[in-house]
Amino acid sequence: MIKVRCAIYTRKSSEEGLEQDFNSLHAQREACAAYIRSQASEGWTLLAREYDDGGISGGTLERPALQCLLGDIAAGLIDIVVVYKVDRLTRSLLDFSKLVETFDRHGVSFVSVTQSFNTTTSMGRLTLNMLLSFAQFEREVTAERIRDKIAASKARGMWMGGVPPLGYRPDGRSLAIVEDHAALIRNIYARYLELGCVRRLADALERRGVRAPQRVTTKGKAYGGGVLSRGQLYFMLRNPIYAGDIAHRDTVYPGLHEAIVSRESWAEVQDLLARNRQGRRSGGRAQSEALLAGCIVDAGGQPMASTHTTKGTVRYRYYVSKDLHHRRAADGVRVPGREIEALVKETAAQLFAEPWTLVAELGIPPSPALMRQLGETCAEAAGQLRSRRGGPLRELLREVRVHGDRLEIALSRRALAQQLGASALVAEETEDTALVLTAPYRLTRSGNTLRLIQGDGARISAVPDTALVRLIILARQWWDQLAQGEIDVTTLAGQAGYTPSYVTRVVRLAFLSPKVVEAVLAGRQHSRLSPATVRSSIELPAAWAEQEAMFLVG
Repeated sequence: MIKVRCAIYTRKSSEEGLEQDFNSLHAQREACAAYIRSQASEGWTLLAREYDDGGISGGTLERPALQCLLGDIAAGLIDIVVVYKVDRLTRSLLDFSKLVETFDRHGVSFVSVTQSFNTTTSMGRLTLNMLLSFAQFEREVTAERIRDKIAASKARGMWMGGVPPLGYRPDGRSLAIVEDHAALIRNIYARYLELGCVRRLADALERRGVRAPQRVTTKGKAYGGGVLSRGQLYFMLRNPIYAGDIAHRDTVYPGLHEAIVSRESWAEVQDLLARNRQGRRSGGRAQSEALLAGCIVDAGGQPMASTHTTKGTVRYRYYVSKDLHHRRAADGVRVPGREIEALVKETAAQLFAEPWTLVAELGIPPSPALMRQLGETCAEAAGQLRSRRGGPLRELLREVRVHGDRLEIALSRRALAQQLGASALVAEETEDTALVLTAPYRLTRSGNTLRLIQGDGARISAVPDTALVRLIILARQWWDQLAQGEIDVTTLAGQAGYTPSYVTRVVRLAFLSPKVVEAVLAGRQHSRLSPATVRSSIELPAAWAEQEAMFLVG
């Protein structure tokens, strides 16, 4: 008699009842084993290995026991697969066709104990496909009903299960406040409004030794106890449950539970989170936009929002006081974004130009190892700070406060020590006070564009003033025509549509020193030389040395 090797496959969709001594999987196995024994005269023999999937849906083939079964089939260890019902094998018609193809390829049949099918005939396959279609339909309808019930329950403010957010515990179809944990949530919201930056909030909590409270699931599994990451903090700050609401997809409903934070605090936090996201793009350029977002405030301590305007194909970024940006006030601060970022980066980079002065300022005790590495470390840090993305600037910054004539740049002493590779030399109990740098500046206007000028008159960013470059080109063209002697200033002015006095003032630029012209093309000239000064009656020295002394920086 030919020996027919039979494998029993069992499955249950939910985990409910699996902890019992005799559960649904055992019942399926007993029925299948009894059927195999009834076919002993045909040579059927039950294999010892068990293929049981408990708590896994039949809508997927990614089931551990099923994958083991398919592996043994491919290895030629099984002749017949026995199931209690066809839907134990799968509830998807597409998945069933894949399984039948696999069975046929390896010469394996399958048997349903409670349903009589012969898959070797076309009629048997048709009947089986019809049954599976109804099984798949039943699964999809059940899923729709569950989704509709969850949506309707959440619309009534009910808690529909899952892991409760920190600060709450399940209380029937609602949530009850865990006061110890709720105090931490309130502190996180208050500290974020104070610091204005999630990164700084995470650092502050870690320095104070604040950890996520340890909690235990209903099944006795412990979790929590680690450092609160920025991702966790973002989730807490954005979770509407803390304001007493229940979210379902894109809709928020009033919840039955009590709020932990007030509506006012919740709204302020969402507004600040939205402002801090401004100016950032997706992809590789995200870090180069709005470098100071979340760190920059005006003289009154009011956060400044990142905004922009576009002229043609050129995009100009600005930082604007919140109330001015939202048109709640007529007064406020508005500074060009790219140039103020350049000034902050340059000021921070210059701090590393005198390494030993910085070490003394931070109170770091000198050591031979520190002496050997300090020069190279500071040069590398300065280069990174001057880069487009600012290197470690965000880690160093505590705050940038914009006054009418200066910036106050507050840097973290602990982060500076870490940048020098000397954080281990700073005592743990030392308070991380800010090191405040001052950078004088003034605002000027070139056409309709705001420019930031340093205290010594140098422009912040090395970007050529296109209006001034065009005037120099025009001056040389006009001088070439006048030098030929075939036209005078009055005629030339009439042809160009300007007054003779304006043409005379512009033509003076044709006699600029070559070094001054090079500085203009590089965007490094003194702020005294601009389209506005050209249009005025300022005296332009004839000697190139005097021009260079007046218009070159440093």
